[in-house]
Parts: sequence; C-alpha cells; structure tokens
Amino acid sequence: MPSGDLGYTSPPPTTTTSSEEEALVWRQIRAEARRDADDEPALASYLYSTILSHSSLERSLAFHLGNKLSSSTLQSTQLYDIFLDTLSNDAALRSAIVADLRAVKLRDPACISFSHCLLNYKGFLACQAHRVSHKLWTESRRSLAFALQSRVSDVFGADIHPAAKIGKGILFDHATGVVVGETAVIGDNVSILHQVTLGGTGKAGGDRHPKIGDGVLIGAGATILGNVKIGKGAKIGAGAVVLINVPPRTTAVGNPARLVGGRPKLVEVEDEPAVSMDQNFPDYVI
Repeated sequence: MPSGDLGYTSPPPTTTTSSEEEALVWRQIRAEARRDADDEPALASYLYSTILSHSSLERSLAFHLGNKLSSSTLQSTQLYDIFLDTLSNDAALRSAIVADLRAVKLRDPACISFSHCLLNYKGFLACQAHRVSHKLWTESRRSLAFALQSRVSDVFGADIHPAAKIGKGILFDHATGVVVGETAVIGDNVSILHQVTLGGTGKAGGDRHPKIGDGVLIGAGATILGNVKIGKGAKIGAGAVVLINVPPRTTAVGNPARLVGGRPKLVEVEDEPAVSMDQNFPDYVI
C-alpha cells in the first residue's frame, strides 16, 4: 500500500535496497540470539531452533508461526510450508515484515531487541500471520485464510479478517482484543493499541469498515465504526467511540467522539502520532 503525503519533510532517500535492509536486520537478529543464548543457557536450544538454525528471516518466521499456530488438526510442518511458500515468493511481504520490526523497536520502549519482537510480540506475529492469510485470500484460498484467522484469534487474541488491507510499519501494541473488519483499510506507519475495534455498524454488507490513514495513532479501547475515514496523522484518544470522519492531523476523543482540534503541518517524521506514541493532547489547539 503506497504511503500518502503526511505533511512532513521526507528523509533523504536511502541507497539501501529492500533485500539489503532485510539482510541487515536478519544479521542483527542472529547476533542478538547468540548473545541471549550465551547469557541464558536455558534458552539456547529454543533460540537455536527458532533463529540460529535458519538461513533467513522468512524461514525463521515461518517456523515460529508454524509452531505457535499449530493444533491437533493443523500441523506445524504444514503451516511452515504455507508460510514459507508465501513469504519466499513475495518481496513486498518481506519488506513489510522488516518495516514492522523497525516500527516496534522504534516506538515501544519495552521492546529491547529485534529478536525479542520476533519471538515474543504477539501483535507483530498476528500481523505477519494476517499478511499471509490476506495473500491467500487474494489467491481465492479463502477456506485456508479463514482457518489461519481463527487460529490467530485463538492464540494471539487479535481477530483480523483476512480481506482487511494493512500497510507496512505497523505496531499492534499488546494486540489483545484487537478486531479488524473485512473491508477495513489500515495505511502505513500506523500504531494501534489493545482493545481497538475497527468495525461495522450493523448487518449491511458492502464497504462498511473504517479507512485509517498513514501515521495515525489509535489509543487503547478505541472503537471506530462504519465506513469512516481517519485522516493522515490523526490521533484517536483512548476509549473514544468514533462514528464520523476525522480530518488529517486532528484529535478525536470521547463517546461519542468529538474533534478537539488540529495542529499545523507536520515538519518532522517524529511528529507523527503513530511514531511519537504521545497520547496526551497539549500540543493540540482546542
């Protein structure tokens, strides 16, 4: 999903390709795993089987997700093959994984390393499993996509319809209780906390779920219902119930949500609500 103009000055272009970026992050993850295995021998076998025995990030992730989501009827080896086949054949998915890893490490002060995110962050893992289920959905393998959705909901506590479209650089912080409906769209560089619902307003079909712009921050327990648009760089306060469009760089708070003002055009990437993770409102004009 392409990024839109968030109103800030973009950083200078980098000469690092997506494959080089993936390789850099993977080398860092392996170095962290070796360090942790030395520091905590009780984890050495676990770290070897999940990270150090694999030749690439997609193989490690496919193995880990396969084990996490396996059941008596969905074997880990079957899931490994599904995940690896999908990730190995889609460079855009692999690029999104790296962007998500960087997003979590940058925005969550509790995330101590890339390997910690890869192994332990169920919001990250739920998002990557969704990326695969969405790919399966687009390939008309919908029964399998639904089966993955169900297992992700059971294991990680996040219920994301496989048809929902999600950009890159996503942080699902904690992820418990997150619900994302079928026609929802989430842009790039979005941060969503726990107990957030992107839902419909009834039984009506069609395009019925929220559209979340780039750089949006959605606070814990927020509910956004219907085919409403949340503008780029907006901030949704914790516990808000949003039934209306929210303009770019504007805050919505309360139940029902009211708009409490906006702020001038952003000048730095770090000013994005999703990146700063600032859930206070003193910089907004009421």
